[in-house]
Amino acid sequence: MKVRPKRKKRIDIAESGALSDLAFLLIVFFIVIAVFNINKGLLLQLPKSDSTKIVNVNEIIKIQLNEKGQILEDSALIGIQDLEEMVKANLAVYPNMTFLLHIHPDAIYQDVVDIINLVRQLKVENFSFSMKEDGW
Repeated sequence: MKVRPKRKKRIDIAESGALSDLAFLLIVFFIVIAVFNINKGLLLQLPKSDSTKIVNVNEIIKIQLNEKGQILEDSALIGIQDLEEMVKANLAVYPNMTFLLHIHPDAIYQDVVDIINLVRQLKVENFSFSMKEDGW
């Protein structure tokens, strides 16, 4: 007696529910991804490497932020409100004023963000910052 091997039943792709579920999930995934708002961070206009800009010394405000979150202007402690008033006064006299911020490497990140937000709210166009390690 010959034994015939059993034929496997073919599954039709159209009858498969998993494929349609997968297609539906992919469509939902791409729709959700398409509406995410991407935070662009700080938009910077950097000068060309070979360009030079002459800045009047009187138009520069030099501020230091130490590791304790204290704001220093010419080695004198000032508050955030005093800084705001100083920037407003300088902007009235020098509309192209440059704000220079020296940041200690151990400074609290939120303090840096607060100063940058203040400068942006006051619409200071020329802003520069650097990490300062020596001379603290």
